[in-house]
Amino acid sequence: MFDKVKQLGKLKQLRDQAVKLQKALAQEEIDYEDKGVKVVITGDQNIKSLEIDGEQNQKIVDVLNKALKKSQKVAAKKMQEMGGGLTGLLGG
Repeated sequence: MFDKVKQLGKLKQLRDQAVKLQKALAQEEIDYEDKGVKVVITGDQNIKSLEIDGEQNQKIVDVLNKALKKSQKVAAKKMQEMGGGLTGLLGG
């Protein structure tokens, strides 16, 4: 019983650290430019801007961000299926 409580405390600590890291990554910005294309992306994989030959295109940014979010959900689901969920950590 106390082991489960201890594990829950550790899980909360890990979750708090993950949230802190996610917020820090969201503050980071990476600029990359090549062949007339410039992209600004955050450390948490969110595209902030995209320029092609000096022209902004918000529609492309929105579609790319939706695609990235969908791929992240697929990856999270696969990890959970492989035992990466909380039940695996709690031995349940």
